[in-house]
Amino acid sequence: MIRSFRHKGLRRFHETGSRSGIQPAHAARLRRLLARLDAASLVSDMAFPGSDLHPLRAEWEGRWAVDVNGPWRVTFRFEGGHAWEVDDVQYH
Repeated sequence: MIRSFRHKGLRRFHETGSRSGIQPAHAARLRRLLARLDAASLVSDMAFPGSDLHPLRAEWEGRWAVDVNGPWRVTFRFEGGHAWEVDDVQYH
């Protein structure tokens, strides 16, 4: 279950469906990723074909990322069966 968001627009999109604050072209993919993340009980639940689930390093250590589109990723911490600090970032 998603417990917290870092990205206000992503939180609003998840809670209300409002696309303001996210890339509108990413809406369908973000909807699927957030639904899957909300249902995940293990970080490995996010390792599905096309997700490219991977742990982050350096200043992002302790966080995970899945692909959205191009350089955009949804990043999150996963602890105690929950996703925390879910973010939509372009970190490359």
